[in-house]
Amino acid sequence: MSSRPSVIIRSTVCAQIGMRMPVPERGRPPLRLSGEGLDLGITPADSRLTSFSGTYLYRDPVDGSLQFTSYETGRRYRITPLAGASLRVSGSEGLAAAPRRLTLTGPGRWEAAIEEIDSARPTYTPAGDFAHTVTRAETAFHEFAHAVTGRREDRAPTAELAAYVLWSATVRPAGFVGRPAVLMSKHWMDKVWSWDHCFNALAVAPGVPQLAWHQFQLPFDHQDESGALPDSVTHSEILYNFVKPPIHGWALRRLRERLPSPVPADDLGDTYRRLCRWTDFWLTARRAPGEALPHYQHGNDSGWDNATTFDSRRVLVTADLASFLILQLHELSRMADELGRTEDAARHTRGAKTMMDALFDQLWADGRFHARSPHTGRLSRSRSLLDLMPIALGELLPKDVSEQLAQQVTSHLTPHGLATEHTDSPHYEADGYWRGPIWAPSTVLIEDGLRRAGHSELADEISGGFRALCERSGFAENFDAITGQGLRDRTYTWTASSYLLLADDHGRRPRAAQRPDCDERRQNVEER
Repeated sequence: MSSRPSVIIRSTVCAQIGMRMPVPERGRPPLRLSGEGLDLGITPADSRLTSFSGTYLYRDPVDGSLQFTSYETGRRYRITPLAGASLRVSGSEGLAAAPRRLTLTGPGRWEAAIEEIDSARPTYTPAGDFAHTVTRAETAFHEFAHAVTGRREDRAPTAELAAYVLWSATVRPAGFVGRPAVLMSKHWMDKVWSWDHCFNALAVAPGVPQLAWHQFQLPFDHQDESGALPDSVTHSEILYNFVKPPIHGWALRRLRERLPSPVPADDLGDTYRRLCRWTDFWLTARRAPGEALPHYQHGNDSGWDNATTFDSRRVLVTADLASFLILQLHELSRMADELGRTEDAARHTRGAKTMMDALFDQLWADGRFHARSPHTGRLSRSRSLLDLMPIALGELLPKDVSEQLAQQVTSHLTPHGLATEHTDSPHYEADGYWRGPIWAPSTVLIEDGLRRAGHSELADEISGGFRALCERSGFAENFDAITGQGLRDRTYTWTASSYLLLADDHGRRPRAAQRPDCDERRQNVEER
C-alpha cells in the first residue's frame, strides 16, 4: 500500500455521478479527476456481492480500464487513467465478501475519467486536458447562472449559489427520464417527484424556458391509464404507490406568466388534455360514491408525509386538496376558453364552484378548516400548517375567511419562517420533517395566496424571512423553525428554486411597495 494520503469514494456515490453531469455538454460527459500527491481509492459501499446486490469489479482486457457494475441499478462505470495516472486494483472479478478496491495514483500530477456507460463504448479519448475541461465547465455554469439569475445579484446575494444547486443537479435524458431534468438533489434525493418539479420549472422559466417546460411536463409523460401522475421518476424506476398533491394548475398559471413567450397552441392543447386527466383522477379514483370532495390515501399523497393532520387517520378528505383542485379547475377553464372549448370552460367553472361550496359546507367549522374521514364523516383537527393551505385560493376566498386564515398563518411565523407545526403544539419537533421545520413549497404557496388575497405586508414578511433564511443557512431540504439551522439534505433544488422565485418576484415589484429589511421583519415577529 502507498504511504501517501488517500481519499476513498464509495462506488454508490460514483454510481450517480454520470447522471448528474450538467446538461450543457452533449452525450454522456465523464467525470474528470485530477490529483497530485494524493491517491484516490474507490470501493463498493456494500462490501458483499450477492446474486442480487452489490457491485462487481473487473478489468476490461480491451482497453485496460476498470469497470464497476451495480447489480441494483444495472448501470456500469468505467474508470480510465489518463495523463500520469496508473491504477492499482485488488479483488478484480472477486465475488461474495472478497475485498474490491481500485486506487488512482501517480508519481506526480495525474488525471483520470469516470464514465457511466451502457454495455460498451470506444476507448475514452479526452477532448482536452484537465484545465481545458475546468474552463468549459465554468463557462457552461456561468452561462446558466446568468440566464437564471439575470440582474438579481444586487437583491439576491446567494442567487449564483442557488443557480449552482440547480445546475449541478441537472441531468441529461436517460431511461425513463426522457427530458433534461433537474433532480431534487444531487445527493440521495436524486429523483424527480411530482410536485417538487413545479418549483424548479418556475425558477428557470424566464431565463431557460425550454428547460422549464421540460420540468413541468416530465411527470406527465408517465401518466397511467387512470390519469394519475407517478410519485417519482428516475432513469431506472417509476413509482406509483403514492401520488403528490395536484398543485399543477396553480403552477401552470404561474409558469405561463413567467415564460418569455406564449405557449404554442399545440403544446397548450396537449397540456390541457394532460391536466384534464390528472384532475379527473382525483374526481373519480379519489372521490368515494356520493362524496363531493376527494381524499388522500396517506400523508405521503399530500407531500406532507408525517404532518399531524394525518395522526388520527391516514385516509382523509383535506382542505388543501380541495383548494388545489379548485385552482386547477379554474386554470382548466381559462385554458379551455383560449382553445375555443366554451362548453368545457363552463363545465370546469361549475366544478370549481361545486367544490368550493363543499369545502366550506364540510370542512369549515369554528373559524378554521378541518380534515374529515370519508369512512366515518368525523372531523379531525390539528395544529399543522397544512390545514391553512386553503389560503392558496387567494382572491377566491371570502374576505372574512381570508382574514382568519391570515391570522392563523401569522401564528406559525417564527423569526425564521413558517413552522409546519405550530411551535406551541405538543407534537412540534425541531427536526420532525413536516412536524415543525420550515419548508420551501409551503412558504411559496402561502406567500402567493396571501398576496393575491390582498395581505401584501404579511406576504412580504414571509418572502423576506425565507430569503434571509436561505442566505444564512443555505438551501437545505428544510430548516429548524426556532434556530434557522439547515436540516436533512443540504442542497435541495426546490429550496434553491423557491429562493430564486421569491427573489425575482420581489425584484419585479416597485421599490415603493417593498417592505423593510429582514432585521426589521424579524424584530416584528419577535415582538408578536
